[in-house]
Amino acid sequence: MIDSTIVVSSPGPHTIAVLLLTLVALILFTREKIPLQTSSLFVLCALILGFELFPYQLPNGDTFNTKVFFAGFGNQALIAVSALMIAGQALVRTGAMEPIGRLLAKLWRISPSLSLLLTLVTGAILSAFVNNTPIVVLLLPILVNVALRTGQSPSGTLLPMGMATLLGGMATTIGTSTNLLVVKVAEDLGVPEFGMFDFVLPVALTSVVAILYLWLIAPMILPERSPPLQDTSPRVFTAEIEVVEGGYADGETLANIRDKLGNDANIERIIRSGNLSVATLPDVVIRPGDRLVIKDTSDNLREYEQDLGGQLFAGNNEVDEEHPLKDGDQRIAEVVVISGSTLDRVRIADARLNSKYGLTLLAVHSEGKATQARSKGVNELLLRAGDVLLVQGSIDAIREVKASGSLLVLDGGEELPHTKKAPLALTVMGFIVGLAAFGILPIVVSSVIGCLVLIVTGCLRWQDATQALSAQVIFIIVASLALGVALIQTGGADYLASLFVASTSGFSPGVVLAILIFSMAVMTNVVSNNAAAVIGTPIAVSIAQTLGMPVEPFVLGVLFGANMSYATPMAYQTNLLVMNAGGYKFSDFVKVGVPLVIINWIMLSAILTWVYKLY
Repeated sequence: MIDSTIVVSSPGPHTIAVLLLTLVALILFTREKIPLQTSSLFVLCALILGFELFPYQLPNGDTFNTKVFFAGFGNQALIAVSALMIAGQALVRTGAMEPIGRLLAKLWRISPSLSLLLTLVTGAILSAFVNNTPIVVLLLPILVNVALRTGQSPSGTLLPMGMATLLGGMATTIGTSTNLLVVKVAEDLGVPEFGMFDFVLPVALTSVVAILYLWLIAPMILPERSPPLQDTSPRVFTAEIEVVEGGYADGETLANIRDKLGNDANIERIIRSGNLSVATLPDVVIRPGDRLVIKDTSDNLREYEQDLGGQLFAGNNEVDEEHPLKDGDQRIAEVVVISGSTLDRVRIADARLNSKYGLTLLAVHSEGKATQARSKGVNELLLRAGDVLLVQGSIDAIREVKASGSLLVLDGGEELPHTKKAPLALTVMGFIVGLAAFGILPIVVSSVIGCLVLIVTGCLRWQDATQALSAQVIFIIVASLALGVALIQTGGADYLASLFVASTSGFSPGVVLAILIFSMAVMTNVVSNNAAAVIGTPIAVSIAQTLGMPVEPFVLGVLFGANMSYATPMAYQTNLLVMNAGGYKFSDFVKVGVPLVIINWIMLSAILTWVYKLY
């Protein structure tokens, strides 16, 4: 039992200030309207400015140097995380995991139930070595295709698959950025270094029960959901409106015609005298016989025809019952904005889908609601990872987007990107993991060298590498590391640890550990998991030292708790991908995620207590 005579000393002014800033930071990290990188930069600047204006004297008499706050940019964990994100991008760009995807797609035709189990296991195993985002990107189109082919809703498969990848990410030191951060921060605090597979056994035992739950129970408690944008917007056609003599458009400028049509009409060209193209300048005067080439929905094209008093043509034929509008080889597809995409954090008005990808935007599903592309204010909408776009384009245009990996295409097809560089990319990733696993090279060294090899061999372009880096991840890590340093140096971590131990007075160390894991699990579903991990690690070390117990189980408690991002869609980026692609609601994550958190919490707490004898 814990000694109930623990004395909590009063914190100094700098400690109080840092604790208050930590609270403000955690609140800011929950505000969806404020970008994480903005909140992180604010926290970093507040720390630097505060300690510069009000210097802090260390116990040895030296003045605390604020340059330490910038050390996060060169932290080994951040470098390793960034390098592994780049290496994971190579697997996506080259289609290195395509054989796995094709095999799973074939097995779904044989036995959907067993295939779901195999998909969950495969996703969990792969996520132990590769960031789970490319794993989810690989599996989402396969599961959507199965749902479309069988006529069933994908809701019973997508959410369990996403959570299985989160489970697997806990198993190794490189499974998630959170793991790397916890391990490296603990190492900086004097905790012996964890090997890559040192905690795989408790995660494996827990995952057996958790995956059975995701396989057998989760699909039963999930309500049937439909993909968010199916048939929510009509097709777009390219047609010509011929100006007739005496009609409204006869003799009017193009600017006046656009005003007449409400500035919504997308007039692409003006054809004069059969084949002469006239520049679409505002002061161009329209003559009888001119044809205005317009791209829009069939209803709008009919309305434009009446407003202008012209005749609607499709090719050489006037549009009627025998000659309806045709969209040629155009097809509709749903595409998802993924983290690192060129569309992530970009306004729709600046996305230039037509000029860059040859796609016409029909509708957007963002933040749980669908919006027509022609709705008021839609151009100001800021796209973010997980948003689903309903687009129309040629078969070739959609195929090129799919092959580029810049957007995740959910069109139900099984065609996956694949290049001759795929085996090389997979081999390089194998060496990155293998060299670190056998202790030949630290993961930070092997991953950076691996990135160089991937770029030199053409598996990745520099453009791909830079897109793989997430400003959100980088700044949240740097700010969290800076907060961690401030908490340690000012005694804030020891103060919080003392409060925690005092509040759990009379409990066994195993129960204290369980409470710590549960606290981290709650925090990670509300704020960034990286922030929760970095702030929680020094506190966990202080708790263990205060109790006179081994430090390792308490560090692992932070690591495991900070990975339990199951109960809310905003807890992790792949949750948002799955949420929008499957049409899920917030309540669906609560229904499935809370029991999964409880399963993980009980089993991991019990296993750590038994292994480290925290009775």
